[in-house]
Amino acid sequence: MRRIISILVVFTFFSCLSPENEPYTPPKDFTSENEKEITDYIAKNNLTAQKTSTGLYYVINEPGEGIQPTASSNVTVIYKGYYTNGTVFDPGKPEGVSFGLNEVIRGWTEGIPYFKTGGSGILLIPSHLGYGPDYYRGIPGGSVLVFDVKLISVNN
Repeated sequence: MRRIISILVVFTFFSCLSPENEPYTPPKDFTSENEKEITDYIAKNNLTAQKTSTGLYYVINEPGEGIQPTASSNVTVIYKGYYTNGTVFDPGKPEGVSFGLNEVIRGWTEGIPYFKTGGSGILLIPSHLGYGPDYYRGIPGGSVLVFDVKLISVNN
Protein backbone atom coordinates (compact mmCIF):
# COMPACT_ATOMS: atom_id res chain seq x y z
CA MET A 1 0.00 0.00 0.00
CA ARG A 2 2.86 2.38 0.83
CA ARG A 3 4.40 1.72 -2.52
CA ILE A 4 1.16 2.58 -4.35
CA ILE A 5 0.84 5.83 -2.40
CA SER A 6 4.47 6.70 -3.18
CA ILE A 7 3.89 6.06 -6.89
CA LEU A 8 0.74 8.19 -6.82
CA VAL A 9 2.58 11.03 -5.07
CA VAL A 10 5.43 10.94 -7.62
CA PHE A 11 2.97 10.72 -10.55
CA THR A 12 0.94 13.62 -9.17
CA PHE A 13 4.07 15.74 -8.71
CA PHE A 14 5.32 15.22 -12.27
CA SER A 15 1.89 15.64 -13.83
CA CYS A 16 1.61 19.07 -12.19
CA LEU A 17 4.76 20.34 -13.88
CA SER A 18 4.02 22.62 -16.80
CA PRO A 19 6.02 24.83 -19.15
CA GLU A 20 5.40 27.74 -16.77
CA ASN A 21 7.49 25.89 -14.17
CA GLU A 22 10.44 25.52 -16.54
CA PRO A 23 13.16 28.16 -16.57
CA TYR A 24 12.76 30.91 -19.17
CA THR A 25 14.87 30.45 -22.26
CA PRO A 26 15.16 33.64 -24.30
CA PRO A 27 14.73 33.34 -28.07
CA LYS A 28 17.90 32.88 -30.11
CA ASP A 29 19.58 36.10 -31.20
CA PHE A 30 20.35 35.98 -34.93
CA THR A 31 21.88 39.48 -35.09
CA SER A 32 25.49 38.54 -35.90
CA GLU A 33 24.49 35.71 -38.26
CA ASN A 34 22.05 38.00 -40.09
CA GLU A 35 24.66 40.77 -40.34
CA LYS A 36 27.19 38.42 -41.96
CA GLU A 37 24.57 36.98 -44.32
CA ILE A 38 23.49 40.47 -45.43
CA THR A 39 27.02 41.84 -45.90
CA ASP A 40 28.04 38.70 -47.82
CA TYR A 41 24.97 39.13 -50.07
CA ILE A 42 25.80 42.81 -50.66
CA ALA A 43 29.41 41.96 -51.59
CA LYS A 44 28.44 39.02 -53.83
CA ASN A 45 25.91 41.16 -55.73
CA ASN A 46 28.09 44.31 -55.87
CA LEU A 47 25.41 46.42 -54.19
CA THR A 48 25.86 49.86 -52.69
CA ALA A 49 23.73 49.69 -49.57
CA GLN A 50 23.10 51.98 -46.63
CA LYS A 51 22.71 50.62 -43.11
CA THR A 52 20.39 52.15 -40.54
CA SER A 53 20.91 52.17 -36.79
CA THR A 54 18.42 49.29 -36.43
CA GLY A 55 20.35 47.00 -38.80
CA LEU A 56 18.17 47.46 -41.89
CA TYR A 57 20.07 47.72 -45.17
CA TYR A 58 18.57 49.44 -48.18
CA VAL A 59 19.58 50.12 -51.76
CA ILE A 60 18.00 52.95 -53.71
CA ASN A 61 18.03 52.15 -57.43
CA GLU A 62 15.61 54.97 -58.28
CA PRO A 63 14.74 57.51 -55.56
CA GLY A 64 11.45 58.56 -57.18
CA GLU A 65 10.11 62.07 -57.54
CA GLY A 66 6.72 62.06 -55.89
CA ILE A 67 5.48 62.05 -52.33
CA GLN A 68 7.63 60.45 -49.65
CA PRO A 69 5.62 58.32 -47.19
CA THR A 70 5.93 58.32 -43.42
CA ALA A 71 5.91 55.28 -41.15
CA SER A 72 2.13 55.60 -40.81
CA SER A 73 1.26 56.16 -44.49
CA ASN A 74 -0.89 53.88 -46.58
CA VAL A 75 1.04 52.92 -49.71
CA THR A 76 0.80 50.78 -52.84
CA VAL A 77 3.93 48.77 -53.56
CA ILE A 78 5.00 46.24 -56.17
CA TYR A 79 7.44 43.82 -54.55
CA LYS A 80 9.08 40.42 -54.63
CA GLY A 81 10.34 38.76 -51.44
CA TYR A 82 13.16 36.22 -51.42
CA TYR A 83 15.97 34.83 -49.29
CA THR A 84 19.64 35.63 -49.86
CA ASN A 85 19.99 32.31 -51.71
CA GLY A 86 17.50 33.58 -54.32
CA THR A 87 14.55 31.39 -53.30
CA VAL A 88 11.35 33.41 -53.68
CA PHE A 89 8.94 33.15 -50.74
CA ASP A 90 6.50 35.83 -51.95
CA PRO A 91 6.28 36.78 -55.63
CA GLY A 92 3.94 39.70 -54.88
CA LYS A 93 1.33 40.84 -57.40
CA PRO A 94 2.07 42.62 -60.69
CA GLU A 95 -0.51 45.31 -59.91
CA GLY A 96 0.91 45.89 -56.44
CA VAL A 97 -0.56 45.71 -52.97
CA SER A 98 -1.86 48.50 -50.73
CA PHE A 99 -1.36 48.53 -46.97
CA GLY A 100 -0.62 50.76 -44.02
CA LEU A 101 3.07 50.92 -43.17
CA ASN A 102 2.10 50.58 -39.51
CA GLU A 103 0.51 47.17 -40.31
CA VAL A 104 3.54 45.36 -41.75
CA ILE A 105 6.91 44.07 -40.58
CA ARG A 106 9.20 46.66 -39.03
CA GLY A 107 11.66 46.42 -41.91
CA TRP A 108 8.99 47.70 -44.31
CA THR A 109 7.74 50.36 -41.89
CA GLU A 110 11.28 51.69 -41.66
CA GLY A 111 12.45 50.99 -45.22
CA ILE A 112 9.64 52.08 -47.55
CA PRO A 113 9.85 55.75 -46.42
CA TYR A 114 13.35 55.95 -47.97
CA PHE A 115 11.63 56.01 -51.38
CA LYS A 116 9.43 58.64 -53.01
CA THR A 117 6.55 57.74 -55.33
CA GLY A 118 8.01 56.02 -58.37
CA GLY A 119 11.13 55.01 -56.46
CA SER A 120 12.54 51.50 -56.37
CA GLY A 121 15.25 49.52 -54.68
CA ILE A 122 16.05 46.68 -52.32
CA LEU A 123 15.37 46.18 -48.62
CA LEU A 124 17.63 43.68 -46.80
CA ILE A 125 15.84 42.92 -43.57
CA PRO A 126 17.40 41.09 -40.61
CA SER A 127 15.10 38.74 -38.74
CA HIS A 128 14.53 41.10 -35.79
CA LEU A 129 12.90 43.55 -38.24
CA GLY A 130 11.08 40.75 -40.08
CA TYR A 131 9.41 37.72 -38.56
CA GLY A 132 11.81 37.14 -35.68
CA PRO A 133 13.30 33.92 -34.33
CA ASP A 134 10.23 31.73 -34.85
CA TYR A 135 8.83 29.95 -37.89
CA TYR A 136 6.09 32.11 -39.46
CA ARG A 137 3.84 31.03 -42.35
CA GLY A 138 6.53 29.08 -44.15
CA ILE A 139 9.39 31.45 -43.29
CA PRO A 140 12.02 29.83 -41.05
CA GLY A 141 12.90 31.60 -37.83
CA GLY A 142 15.90 33.88 -38.03
CA SER A 143 15.58 34.42 -41.79
CA VAL A 144 17.04 37.42 -43.57
CA LEU A 145 14.43 38.74 -45.99
CA VAL A 146 15.26 40.52 -49.24
CA PHE A 147 12.62 42.58 -51.02
CA ASP A 148 12.76 44.23 -54.42
CA VAL A 149 10.33 47.12 -54.01
CA LYS A 150 8.79 49.83 -56.17
CA LEU A 151 6.66 52.48 -54.49
CA ILE A 152 3.68 53.06 -56.79
CA SER A 153 1.76 55.54 -54.67
CA VAL A 154 1.27 57.09 -51.26
CA ASN A 155 -2.47 56.83 -50.68
CA ASN A 156 -3.01 59.31 -47.85
